[in-house]
Amino acid sequence: MKRQAAIASAICAMVIAGWWLAQDSAETGASTAEVRPTAASRPASTAAAQPFVPSQAGTLPDGNLQVVGGVLPYAELRRMFDYYLSAQGEQGLAVITQQIRREIDQRLGPQAAPGAKRILDLYLAYKGALVDVEKSPDVHGNGIQAIRRRLETVHDLRARYFTEAEVQGLFGMEDAYDRDAVARLEISQDASLSSQQKKERLAALDAAMPETLRKERDAVHVVTNVEQQVQARRAQGASDDEIYRLRTAAFDAQAASRLAEVDREEAAWKARIAHYHQERDRLMQSQTQATPADREQALLQLQQTLFSAAERPRLVAYE
Repeated sequence: MKRQAAIASAICAMVIAGWWLAQDSAETGASTAEVRPTAASRPASTAAAQPFVPSQAGTLPDGNLQVVGGVLPYAELRRMFDYYLSAQGEQGLAVITQQIRREIDQRLGPQAAPGAKRILDLYLAYKGALVDVEKSPDVHGNGIQAIRRRLETVHDLRARYFTEAEVQGLFGMEDAYDRDAVARLEISQDASLSSQQKKERLAALDAAMPETLRKERDAVHVVTNVEQQVQARRAQGASDDEIYRLRTAAFDAQAASRLAEVDREEAAWKARIAHYHQERDRLMQSQTQATPADREQALLQLQQTLFSAAERPRLVAYE
C-alpha cells in the first residue's frame, strides 16, 4: 500500500496535468510532462528546502495558483489543499492548516490570499462534515439508487458551504467523473439491453465525453497499465535499468527517475520495518515477566530509537 501510494503521489500530477500534452508536443521536441513538481522543476524562489513531511520528499506542493481576471483558481487551490492534507498521520491538522495558510500567503498576492483562506476554512469544515455523511447507512451500498443517494447527499452538503461557482470550480471535474461512472453502471446493469445495445450506448458516452475528461481517464489508464507491466517485469526478474527504460518510454526521463527514487525509498522503508519487527519481537520475548505498562514503555523507547517523531505515527499500519 505504501509503495502504491508513493507511486501515485509521484506520477498522478504528471499524468493528469501534462502527460497528453507531452504526447502532442513530442514532434516539436518539447516536453511538458512532469512528475509532481520537484525542487529541480520549479523556480528556485518556490523550491522548499525541506519537505513538509518525509513522505513528500522530492516534491513541491500541487496547484498552479494563478489568479486570472480576479477569479480564484478553485481547482488548483483544492489540489494544493489535498497535497498538504495527505500528510495527516505525519502531522496534525492544526500544523497542516497553518502550513497551507503560509503557502497561500507566499503564492498569492495580498488581494487574493484572504479569499483563498476563506475557501480553505470552508473546505476543512466541508471535509469534516463529509466524514459524518460517510457514517450514515443511507449512503452505503453498491446499487444504483444507493450511489445516487450518496452523490445527492454530497451535492447538498457542498451547497451548504460553497456558492455554485465555487462548487463548479472545486468539484466540477469530480462531478463529471461521477455522472459518467453512474451512466456507465446503469447501462451495464440494464437487463433490457442486449450486449450490442450496451456497447453502442457506452460508445455514445465516449463520444459525448468532454475532451478534458477523456484525456484524464486515458492518462489514468496509462499509469495503471505501466505499473502493471512494472510489477510483471519485476516478477520475471527485470533489472532496475530495464524498469527505468520501460517507464521512460511511457512517460519521460524525469518521471522515470522520480519513480526509481520512490522504489528505493520504499525498499529502504520496508527494510527498516522488517528490522523493527525483529527488534520488537525480541524485546517482547524478553519482557514476558514485565507489566503491560512496562512492555508498552519499552516498545515506545524502541520506536523512538528507530524512527523519528514524524515517522512514528505510520507504524500503526504495521503493528
